[in-house]
Amino acid sequence: MDIPVTTTFSIDGFRIREYKGIARGIVVRSPTIAQGILGSLKNIIGGNIGAYSRMCEQARQQAYELLVQHALEIGANAVVGLRYDASEVVSRESATEVLCYGTAVVIEPER
Repeated sequence: MDIPVTTTFSIDGFRIREYKGIARGIVVRSPTIAQGILGSLKNIIGGNIGAYSRMCEQARQQAYELLVQHALEIGANAVVGLRYDASEVVSRESATEVLCYGTAVVIEPER
């Protein structure tokens, strides 16, 4: 599942032959009970909440992997213009939504 993915809109040494459209990966995660307890305690005394940071990083990684999978499914061999977006989803318990998106493209070496 390793394809070129970049935040820029071009890849050095390659040209974009075809645009396949938007590729995306979305993950919604909520903290585990342990993360919630540790986060609440850390919230009282202040500082970095490592348990939440790890949860968010895992969500970003999963969203990225889903983006790459989606790009491959629609026939792309690269993604340009990669972006992340995150928001809090509030229901009975809070959760974090992470969206990873970009333009799925077919690239070929420049001649």
